[in-house]
Amino acid sequence: MWTALYLRQLFPSKKITVVERGVTPAGASLRNAGFACFGSATEILADIDSMGSEKALQLVSMRFEGLRIIQKILAAAPIDFTICKGYELLADEQKLARLSVLNEWLYLITGSPDTFTLADDKIESFGFGGISHLIENRFEGSLHSGKLLNSLWQLAVRTGVQFLFATEIKEVDERSNRVRLVTQNGPDLYATQIVYCTNAFSAQLLPQVDLVPARGQILLTAPVPDLKFNGTFHCEEGYYYFRNMGDRILLGGARNTSFQTEYTLDAFPTLPIQQALERFLSTVVLPGQQPQIEQRWAGIMAMGNEKMPIVEQLTTRSFCALRLGGMGVALAPVVGRTVAELMRKG
Repeated sequence: MWTALYLRQLFPSKKITVVERGVTPAGASLRNAGFACFGSATEILADIDSMGSEKALQLVSMRFEGLRIIQKILAAAPIDFTICKGYELLADEQKLARLSVLNEWLYLITGSPDTFTLADDKIESFGFGGISHLIENRFEGSLHSGKLLNSLWQLAVRTGVQFLFATEIKEVDERSNRVRLVTQNGPDLYATQIVYCTNAFSAQLLPQVDLVPARGQILLTAPVPDLKFNGTFHCEEGYYYFRNMGDRILLGGARNTSFQTEYTLDAFPTLPIQQALERFLSTVVLPGQQPQIEQRWAGIMAMGNEKMPIVEQLTTRSFCALRLGGMGVALAPVVGRTVAELMRKG
């Protein structure tokens, strides 16, 4: 939808249609944790070590800008966007020595000399267990994923973008004068140009693209009496993440406990990951407590050999914007704008 909105700006007279295979999007768009974040300190440092500082910081910049775009374009929309601060829980001091250097790098992105600051004084008041340090990021927050999607849809419709739901594309036949999209149940669709925004579900149509689906699992507790913390929280380089939703706790992650089983398109929770989440909940988030779990779900992200999104022109008439690496909320506005500009040039 971000791509469609930017294409509408660039091509005001063109017919623009979003084709969605489901009745509603069922990947990570509606099934994420609703974090408005751009990366915890240890995650960014790990990315710098694996990708190099230039690419890693470029990725952070894209995420940061994406969050700003959401706040600007959807400022009046009811998406429950709040800058409630983001935090990272650390069990040791291993990465703290690099925090000042990281802040120097991030100054050009956030405009602050102290993007990440120590907030150890809040550990006791938040009630966490088994951690030694807490890092605070005043730029991060949360939003309601379903309301974000609905607001984007309404905005797109107002600009004249058309939507075809429950329309699955089985094959793409590209010719010199047009593109034919073969649908599951017919009729076929025709276009002059197409852009694949299929993220984790791209393998069937684009088997050559470097990405793999990665399941992210989440649980939601019943109301917790006297819940002590407010904000969004990360741990273990972002592989665990949680936030309060009023007096409930939304907790996700634990994919790092079983990487191979989570490279899947099966969007349902599994016992081993859910058990890992519950252990984290009762030892770190709410030490000694076992709150009732009311809901569990899973969403499918797109990963690859590196974290940079794939934004490319594939052929004369086709483009792609894929592999958002679990940061689709923040990256989608920038990736959508980038691929729209690429289509204008192409």
